[in-house]
Amino acid sequence: MPPANWQIRQPESASEWTRYFDLRWRILRKPWGQPRGSERDEFETSATHVMAVDAAAKVVGVGRLHILQTGEGQIRYMAVEPAYEGQGIATTILQKLEEAATQNGIVTLRLNARENARGFYQCQGYHELGDAPSAFGIPHIRMGKDI
Repeated sequence: MPPANWQIRQPESASEWTRYFDLRWRILRKPWGQPRGSERDEFETSATHVMAVDAAAKVVGVGRLHILQTGEGQIRYMAVEPAYEGQGIATTILQKLEEAATQNGIVTLRLNARENARGFYQCQGYHELGDAPSAFGIPHIRMGKDI
């Protein structure tokens, strides 16, 4: 359950979508010199999107789920504003995405975690499946979980 100073929900308005994608870009792409637009892919319109917003409606965390094939989904674009880390936001976003996966008949989740996020996902029940392709020179680990 999120603390009183933030809530988890799906983006709704055009302004929320803009702020949602902006956080993804600023945290996951900008530090590696990637252009705006690189934080999006072909699954955006069919995916489940979740965001955390603070009391001032600032988007402080995001995550996305899309279906890979029958029974299998992928978690992508998990990011939390650095000032909000350690408050359970990423854990709550991941739980909401896992709930959405279950509601959509997904029984296996996959993700490609950056090396520095490996421990977080292991604590959430994900196990290593091997190396994943590097992105922007950042090593990734393929991880999975049966739900």
